[in-house]
Amino acid sequence: MTIEERIIAGVQEAVKTLYGLEATAQQVQLQKTREEFEGHLTVVVFPFVKAARKSPEQVGTEIGQYLTENLSDVVAKFNVVKGFLNLVISDAPWIALLNDINANERFGFQPVTEASPLVMIEYSSPNTNKPLHLGHVRNNLLGSALARIVEANGNKVVKTNIVNDRGIHICKSMLAWLKWGNGETPASSGKKGDHLIGDYYVAFDKHYREEVKQLVAQGMDEEKAKQEAPLIKEAHEMLVKWEQNDPEVRGLWKKMNEWVYAGFDETYKMMGVSFDKIYYESDTYLEGKEKVMEGLEKGLFYRRDDGSVWADLTAEGLDEKLLLRSDGTSVYMTQDIGTAKLRFQDFPIDKMIYVVGNEQNYHFQVLSILLDKLGFKWGKDLVHFSYGMVELPNGKMKSREGTVVDADDLMDAMIADAYEASKERVKQTEMPEEEAREVARKVGLGALKYFILKVDARKNMLFNPEESIDFNGNTGPFIQYTYARIASILRKAKEQGIEIPAQLPTHIAISTKETELIQKLNQFSVTVRQAGIDYSPSGICNYCYELTKEFNQFYHDFTILGEQQEDLKLFRLSLAKAVAKVISLGMRLLGIEMPERM
Repeated sequence: MTIEERIIAGVQEAVKTLYGLEATAQQVQLQKTREEFEGHLTVVVFPFVKAARKSPEQVGTEIGQYLTENLSDVVAKFNVVKGFLNLVISDAPWIALLNDINANERFGFQPVTEASPLVMIEYSSPNTNKPLHLGHVRNNLLGSALARIVEANGNKVVKTNIVNDRGIHICKSMLAWLKWGNGETPASSGKKGDHLIGDYYVAFDKHYREEVKQLVAQGMDEEKAKQEAPLIKEAHEMLVKWEQNDPEVRGLWKKMNEWVYAGFDETYKMMGVSFDKIYYESDTYLEGKEKVMEGLEKGLFYRRDDGSVWADLTAEGLDEKLLLRSDGTSVYMTQDIGTAKLRFQDFPIDKMIYVVGNEQNYHFQVLSILLDKLGFKWGKDLVHFSYGMVELPNGKMKSREGTVVDADDLMDAMIADAYEASKERVKQTEMPEEEAREVARKVGLGALKYFILKVDARKNMLFNPEESIDFNGNTGPFIQYTYARIASILRKAKEQGIEIPAQLPTHIAISTKETELIQKLNQFSVTVRQAGIDYSPSGICNYCYELTKEFNQFYHDFTILGEQQEDLKLFRLSLAKAVAKVISLGMRLLGIEMPERM
């Protein structure tokens, strides 16, 4: 039983004995004592005042006296401020708690069992006509962190990706490659496949704009010129052939997509992102059309005179939504319905979370209603994990296209910056070059991930590379450096032949700063639980930063290896070990690796 559980049970016994009140555990409000008052935990006594028929101060005093008499091994003393009973916890329970933290490899995490709910999380959603860019970085990091947090809260998790591998934009890259590629491949060019195809997408756009410009110069209206330009007509013809399963077009489409997927895989690996199942829109759009037709037959949707199929959502306070065009082709909504159908066939989904930018808020509001109408049990409660845009300061790390920042360039630059920032420190530690490069990789990517994840996902953000790599302040490198510092202390202890016991004796007298640090460690479980409820990786970031700051203050005020009293030295080593462990667990939820030295 935890310290909190024992106090809650003690308060329940106290109010029953003192006032004849049968209080539930939920009625006992327990919170961390405010810094200006003495104490560790505070009981709010207002819920018991009416039954006691006494003032809040009297009730607090009587409950406090009861706890110090009947729970003396936990509560050392108390004070009452109005309706708040502040409890000072004895040293022994804190040391026992520290022992438990060090003994539990998955401290703060809930176990996943066969009976655990299955949560599917969709993220990434790239197009196969260009590399992943900065927007995808935020999407992937949020989705990947969210998957770990949801699993840490005792859920089975399936991570999925839906790849947009069909449509006019894909045909643009294919047509450009046929016209100007001269058989170029990733192997012949030395380029990653996704960058190679992205270059041809840009090439198409460049030539297409030139054609439009020429037609306008000849007197054609610009809108008409955009439709009549030879290149766009050819691209549409290619799309029709793709729809008709033309073997030549399909063969080229498959070959070029495979180049792109190989490139994506490299990017995902560098980013530390993975998926359990990947779906492709080229498979799901037909399934969606079938499901829409099924809904039409059941009277859930209706057909207009031009043959198009619509959903009337005016009863839900929304508008009418197109599901199939008059020519029978599908829209994004149809594809999402088809993807849902396949996923529901593949997995017994209890909850579905879509990690998609906030520009799609209305889309997912509609999708939820449509899936519910079509009988998907999780449709009504699907979660759209909506996030804001991410941008870089003007002029920073422009991509090879000059318009967007691609993920590979960004990650390479972050690792290079981390290497430059640590050169002096590497010289001092005489770290081998290979290790220095690996540390730079962890620090550079850690800086990127932490800076993006620490911001509330719902907000737009500005990613500042220079600020993110700072070794001071609320950054990934600051937390990683503290972890490496603790790892160094533990290595030195081992070199000195000091063995940290698995279980510390509980009679050691410890300081207020040390009990506060253990109390902060204990809050990790609550933080993980709350991050799961709120779908909030930023909550984990904030906790890791606060814990790191608190340890650094402790490290500044107290000696560890230099402590003369043996029991106290072992206690502080054990405390440092627990802090490193919890920091590592928290950062692991964010997908951030921790270097053992820096």
